[in-house]
Amino acid sequence: MKTPEGDIKLIHEILKEFALLKPDFISCTYGAGGGNKDKTLAIVEHIQKAYGIPSMAHLTCISHTKEEISQIMQKIVSKGIQNVLAMRGDPPKNEPHKVPGIDNYKYSSELVSYIRKEYKDSLCLAVAGFTEKHPLSPTKESDIKFLKHKVDCGADFIITQLFFDNKLYFDYVDAVKKAGVNVRVIPGILPITSYDGLVKFCENCKATIPEKVHKIFEPIKDNQEKVIEAGIEFATEQCEELLAGGAAGIHFYTLNKVRPIKEVFERLEKSRSFFC
Repeated sequence: MKTPEGDIKLIHEILKEFALLKPDFISCTYGAGGGNKDKTLAIVEHIQKAYGIPSMAHLTCISHTKEEISQIMQKIVSKGIQNVLAMRGDPPKNEPHKVPGIDNYKYSSELVSYIRKEYKDSLCLAVAGFTEKHPLSPTKESDIKFLKHKVDCGADFIITQLFFDNKLYFDYVDAVKKAGVNVRVIPGILPITSYDGLVKFCENCKATIPEKVHKIFEPIKDNQEKVIEAGIEFATEQCEELLAGGAAGIHFYTLNKVRPIKEVFERLEKSRSFFC
């Protein structure tokens, strides 16, 4: 959504359709619509005012000074936004090896600690969790220690990176609980709509694509309708197993595509009474 027309479609069509599904909240990625932080906050504010649905603003710290973070947080609060997903974020594309300096928060835990100290309990803070470990963490064990530190600094719940093997999620939840992390861990699910797009997306975020996914989607990759339908079926089965296994809800990575999410919702409602 990098054009004025795209912005209009996002605000007046796509978000309206998502709102009809009555989600617990809608999160908005940093730089949503291909824009800057101000556009992101405007979209988050619109979701709350137009649809009465709690919204969550993503906030990354690696590319901002501490003073800039302070200013952004003031804007967030002034707009009545009460939910923030606090992340380290990736370096700018034109500075891929940028290292945070003394004027930056180096880790998301530092960002969480600042927000919690400054705003007490007036905000709900989420952090990211990685079922396969963060790409910069040397081991899964060290990554879980970092996660616990984020929670100890004031995070209220965790949203995981996308995954396609539910065993990763269940093993992850067991591991973080053993480490003393007792907040909700919400699984992140991406309904597949493009095989080539999936491969590229997972390469960028270092998520593993299981062989079973390749076997399903590679043979049909040139048939868009078959890919979308298979993606809906795969995501539905993932969600059924996750919810039956005690997952604390589902966080969908929608990529602004309404149909897959809507159909997954409808199939879950028909198959079992997950939604009360």
